[in-house]
Amino acid sequence: MNPKVSIIMGSTSDLPKMEEAAKFLDELGIPFELHALSAHRTPDQVLDFARNAHSRGVKVIIAGAGGAAHLPGVVAALTPLPVVGVPIKSSNSIDGWDSVLSMLQMPSGIPVATVALDGAKNAAILAAQIIGTGEPEVQQQVLHFKASLGDKVIKANKQLADVKFKHKVN
Repeated sequence: MNPKVSIIMGSTSDLPKMEEAAKFLDELGIPFELHALSAHRTPDQVLDFARNAHSRGVKVIIAGAGGAAHLPGVVAALTPLPVVGVPIKSSNSIDGWDSVLSMLQMPSGIPVATVALDGAKNAAILAAQIIGTGEPEVQQQVLHFKASLGDKVIKANKQLADVKFKHKVN
């Protein structure tokens, strides 16, 4: 079975954040792969990966990186696939802003869809939504997931009814 989503990260130190994407895709039954690839330390491997991912059946690439965070942009420059960037607050990061800005400030023609800092789960949701545009069964799973979000809020609101304050009127 070929992966539909490729989750890549600059190093395995990013895995605690990026595994949220893997968990979500696993729950939906979407086949994926995990790779550590560094735009700076393994540029030849990044080049080979990015140029060939589409020929292996990959539909979306989720790329997480911290610090200068060049990985998503380099991959986006080399692949015809959509790239979803996950900026990661790393040990050498400036509160994560360096990673966020390096993904947001891509030049015209090289888009990187960027989610929130450490937002790997949202990257996986977006990847599932992209795949769902062409695969009705995946789209149904996304619809079910979105409905469950509303259910959680309704349940939370009912729990708030039991919260007591002196001047609370509902």
